[in-house]
Amino acid sequence: MTYPRYTPLIDSLPATVPFVGPEEQERQRGAPFAARLGANENLFGPSPKALAAIRAEAENVWKYGDPTTHDLRAALAVHMRAVPENVLVGEGIDGLLGNLVRLLIGPGDAVVTSDGAYPTFNYHVTGFGGVLHKVPYRDDREDLPALIARARDVGAKLIYFANPDNPMGTWVPGAEIVSALDTLPQGCLLCLDEAYVEFAPEGTAADIAADDPRVVRMRTFSKAYGMAGARIGYAVGATDLIKSFDNIRNHFGMNRMAQVGALAALQDHDWLAHVQAEVRRSRDRIAHIARDNGLRALDSATNFVTVDCGRDGAFARRVLAGLVARGVFVRMPFVAPQDRCIRISCGRAEEMDVLARTLPEALRDADQSG
Repeated sequence: MTYPRYTPLIDSLPATVPFVGPEEQERQRGAPFAARLGANENLFGPSPKALAAIRAEAENVWKYGDPTTHDLRAALAVHMRAVPENVLVGEGIDGLLGNLVRLLIGPGDAVVTSDGAYPTFNYHVTGFGGVLHKVPYRDDREDLPALIARARDVGAKLIYFANPDNPMGTWVPGAEIVSALDTLPQGCLLCLDEAYVEFAPEGTAADIAADDPRVVRMRTFSKAYGMAGARIGYAVGATDLIKSFDNIRNHFGMNRMAQVGALAALQDHDWLAHVQAEVRRSRDRIAHIARDNGLRALDSATNFVTVDCGRDGAFARRVLAGLVARGVFVRMPFVAPQDRCIRISCGRAEEMDVLARTLPEALRDADQSG
């Protein structure tokens, strides 16, 4: 019998994945969740115009999708004050991150990120043999000056920075990012993840020229546009960088329905405003529920609220387990001291009612079992 001969790098990797999806958790617990509040999905749904476009395009599913995503790229270029050559559409930010790391990082190359930031980025770096250098959060915020300083110390080729941040929901003014670009080390690229920027206060989005070679910005249709299942995101960067993705990307990875749905969603400004208003209301409700239970909700610029459970990570994990046992899917930061918190996605009134009913019970059990 013969066996596959894996590369030494693959043999060295841990048998882990960044996340366990809620569907798998439902199979393990033998019941569906009553409130799906852990993946920062948009429970208010996509634009009805996007759904209509997807349905209309479904009869053309026998055709491959446009490998250049021409129409969507053109619209995104206008949206981002760029030209289409500055824009790349890909299989969500996750897919774009994987290709970015593949472009830049080889075995032993240094990469800088925050300790406790988006684990899927770390997954890609490790998968291509890069060496992660992690910088602690400062006051529950990613510390961009410290990230840049570490990049200078280790000769990093790539820095990952999310604004607003996941998992804490915090943010920095875009002007601070623009100023920080002048301190980037030579030959180091900043990957600016703006997955949640549509929910953030005015001034959070950095005013960066699309063709600035020091930074690549990434955004998604998974959050504010409610299309997480369509797997569609986009990168904005200098034309040479964007063109280089053509050497490695999956040219037929974007299906037809996702492309037309995203285009319709982008053009439906009224629905986006509706979602933003609903998220603001839900953030207020989560904060109110937290206060009613003696907890503190961190200010959020995202479609989730990070709630400080007031003790250590062990207590927060017991609270999370108690919520999951009661049919509420939530997640939490992985790294201390941020792991004193749980992270709750915004939702409709019915999901918030479930949270309000189950959180006191989960806290009581966490107290008694500690």
